[in-house]
Amino acid sequence: MTARRHPVSARADQVPTRLKASSYPEPFASRMQGRMKRPLGDLFGLKNFGVNLTTLLPGAVSALRHQHLRQDEFVYILEGEPTLVTNEGEMLLGPGMCAGFAAGNGDAHMLINRSDLSCMYLEIGDRTPGDLATYPDDDLVARATEHGAWQFTHKDGTPY
Repeated sequence: MTARRHPVSARADQVPTRLKASSYPEPFASRMQGRMKRPLGDLFGLKNFGVNLTTLLPGAVSALRHQHLRQDEFVYILEGEPTLVTNEGEMLLGPGMCAGFAAGNGDAHMLINRSDLSCMYLEIGDRTPGDLATYPDDDLVARATEHGAWQFTHKDGTPY
């Protein structure tokens, strides 16, 4: 019998937040101020998909507006009222609402907390190898390495 390396259960709101607020290079990383992610999937050693309990303070954003080539993404709002920004415009979300983005659909998206209260949501995404994320509003491209880290370049391919 082998010793268990990961817990079976946990209180999501007590899982420590990520130490590094963002993997984006500057000048983009500092735009993630006020976003706190609790990596729930990592806590349990999940390999095929990730789950984060994310909190956005007033004025914070979930990410730069982006789209994935190979990764599906899903968000479920638990508390607060973030604004979902997509290619089609903006929509106010509230508790119990959800949104999903199929890989390769071309719909760049992000959440912005324009309210005076914090919002909290679950974000779920798969970890399909070879993913590519593009950012239509910024000079940024992200490629997933074979080890799951992101490698960032300018749109012309120049590294950051």
